Amino acid sequence: MGSLQLEDFAAGWIGGAASVIVGHPLDTVKTRLQAGVGYGNTLSCIRMVYRRESVFGFFKGMSFPLASIAVYNSMVFGVFSNTQRFLSQHRCGEPEASPPRTLSDLLLASIVAGVVSVGLGGPVDLIKIRLQMQTQPFRDANLGLKSKAVAPGEQPAYQGPVHCITTIVRNEGLAGLYRGASAMLLRDVPGYCLYFIPYVFLSEWITPEACTGPSPCAVWLAGGMAGAISWGTATPMDVVKSRLQADGVYLNKYKGVLDCISQSYQKEGLKVFFRGITVNAVRGFPMSAAMFLGYELSLQAIRGDHAVTSP
Repeated sequence: MGSLQLEDFAAGWIGGAASVIVGHPLDTVKTRLQAGVGYGNTLSCIRMVYRRESVFGFFKGMSFPLASIAVYNSMVFGVFSNTQRFLSQHRCGEPEASPPRTLSDLLLASIVAGVVSVGLGGPVDLIKIRLQMQTQPFRDANLGLKSKAVAPGEQPAYQGPVHCITTIVRNEGLAGLYRGASAMLLRDVPGYCLYFIPYVFLSEWITPEACTGPSPCAVWLAGGMAGAISWGTATPMDVVKSRLQADGVYLNKYKGVLDCISQSYQKEGLKVFFRGITVNAVRGFPMSAAMFLGYELSLQAIRGDHAVTSP
């Protein structure tokens, strides 16, 4: 693999770190709304987290994704860029640096990136959500469900990312790290199609024909809009994934994706699958804008280019 291909992975690492820093506070709110109880709407959730845990409550579980999500995004962006480039070159039959792209190339590359994202990101997401959720109130603790850890109000189940990993592996085996992976796959495959494809077409549409590549402003706007579209449409399956991954901090309620969907619908109705859609879309804009801007600008700096180029 040549240096051109490896640069995509390095740029994805930088963009991933930027997206975590920007998006984690709202990600915590989103997780609490989807998998927690007693939070009401977005604003009441923000007030409750701040009142109970101060501003630091919004950054619970951030250290692990900050250390790992950069590697995760590095792989996702690297896989997407190299797959798309390979497909375009194979179709054209010429080893060009930037062959023309088609919708089919972008679609297949997005699907591959989505599959890879689950293999790498499943455990990362699980640990993040377990750490985010362990301080929230569990009303169901007294409903006769199987308790796995300490009672609510006592010492948290996990003392940190490493302890969380060892506890899950000890209690559930290595397969426990991939709890909710099927729901994540159903979320990420279409989610990445609605992430990369809108970004590519929006950035090209915003950029004047006279320019060799999109400006940082165009990258920021196209990346933000793509993130809002992707996260907004992914919300129903994101709710199921969050509930499955949060399940097990103190209780075991769900047997799988269909059981989670069935129980959630029976107890809370159809609206439960759109819980957190506002914060998902709002959070998706700055998080994805930072992701793509960090990716494009670092790629530009690595290559020594003067124009930003799309993945």
